[in-house]
Amino acid sequence: MKQPAVYILASGRSVTLYTGVMSQPDQRIWLHKNNLARGFTQKYHVHDLVYFELCDDMLTAIAREKPVKAGSRNNKITLIELVNLEWQDLHGVIA
Repeated sequence: MKQPAVYILASGRSVTLYTGVMSQPDQRIWLHKNNLARGFTQKYHVHDLVYFELCDDMLTAIAREKPVKAGSRNNKITLIELVNLEWQDLHGVIA
């Protein structure tokens, strides 16, 4: 299923955060969960989906990702806690 989205992964409550953009949430999150997404998330074991925003298209998702990624850590934590106060893994919600 193609559904562009901006997402934030965490390695525990407010420990290490990763911001990204995806076009196929089920596939992309599966790669993260199974430690197959090479790079930062694999190296630092960042696998819990704690925030996502669905977008109409990839251009919109990429445009939204830029300010989220560039924002401070506190801004990301605030964004997460507005919709996911308990920092639950939302994998089953989007995939």
